[in-house]
Amino acid sequence: MDDLFPPFAPDANEPRPRRFKPVPLRMIAPNMITLMALCLGLTAIRLAFEGKFEPAVIAIVAAAFLDGIDGRVARMLKGTSRFGAELDSLADFVNFGCAPALILYGFALKELRAVGWIVALIFAIAMALRLARFNAMLDDPNRPAWKKDFFVGMPAPAGALTVLLPLYLHFLGLPVERWAAPVVLGYMLCIALLVVSTVPTFSGKTVGKRVPREAVLPIFLVVVAAFGLLISFPFEAMVATSVGYLVTLPIGAAQYRRRAKAEERAAPTAIPDDDDDAEGTEHDRAVDS
Repeated sequence: MDDLFPPFAPDANEPRPRRFKPVPLRMIAPNMITLMALCLGLTAIRLAFEGKFEPAVIAIVAAAFLDGIDGRVARMLKGTSRFGAELDSLADFVNFGCAPALILYGFALKELRAVGWIVALIFAIAMALRLARFNAMLDDPNRPAWKKDFFVGMPAPAGALTVLLPLYLHFLGLPVERWAAPVVLGYMLCIALLVVSTVPTFSGKTVGKRVPREAVLPIFLVVVAAFGLLISFPFEAMVATSVGYLVTLPIGAAQYRRRAKAEERAAPTAIPDDDDDAEGTEHDRAVDS
């Protein structure tokens, strides 16, 4: 046996096996927040299957909150990456496309059987198309800087939170019976169309980078009051937020049109060259003669 497996000394010049470089914690932390949001979205689906719609809605709201901070945490820690962007899009599709569609189907749309399921599919697919379009537009080098203030169509978290408005009203005591299923179906279809539409909606990404010193304390008070209202009256606050957001959609579209027209007026007009004018004049004279 010793002849079959003779001992040998390792070659000193043999290249060392390649090892992966350690990943900084600042690159991992934003992705962990995204994964926690994904866990909340999947848990919301499970709770909907069990008929626990109230905690399912709370899980979606919490997932939307985490989705709002993961990107900001990544930029603050300088931990943005292509992997994080793709993971965020996949999590958004589950949290804001699949989960709300399944929750509303289990809540009311199942009464309409196949028609209700088709509308649930439309909402989920509309969310996937919206996220794909958003990712494609990020790579557009010709997009003006001021358009960062606007989304194209309703953003994914806003679409998920507003589409759950019938559930908020139900939790506040509004009876949802068999006759309410067509209303929920029509409302869900409208939100799906807004998600994939080209209606510009205000993003607020560039707002608040610099806050006036005299406005710091009032902002603190407003944030504390809003947080207190959300904790004390969660579904009343969600109803007010959803209705207020839908009402402000035309305002954002009007502001987008005003800024687009201002850009067109500010764009320099092409001045024709004198030589081209001379050649054109000679050509016109030749044609006339």
